[in-house]
Amino acid sequence: MNNERDALIAGLIALAGFLKANPEIPVSVAPVIIRAFPANGPDHQMCAEVDKVAALLGTEIDLDHLPHGHYMTAIDFGPVRYEFTAILAAARARHAAIDSYRDCIKTDDL
Repeated sequence: MNNERDALIAGLIALAGFLKANPEIPVSVAPVIIRAFPANGPDHQMCAEVDKVAALLGTEIDLDHLPHGHYMTAIDFGPVRYEFTAILAAARARHAAIDSYRDCIKTDDL
């Protein structure tokens, strides 16, 4: 048993039950997305993990995200979506390079 996994599932079930029992509580019409990621490692290992999850889900790899360095699969349950994504090394490096400039630019309005 994975206590964190069990806690997440129990929390989702409890939230669903609470919202069902309290229809006056507003909810967003935007989709709810649960995102999970393999441990960082070599791209081929992370992609293999995504392939494994895709097989378990019965889904394909979403090729639309590959140009952005995200190797992912997803499944939808109405407006609720589960995504499993490997952020490939080049995308992580690109993000780190852009983020390295974060405190270098100051604007007068801040």
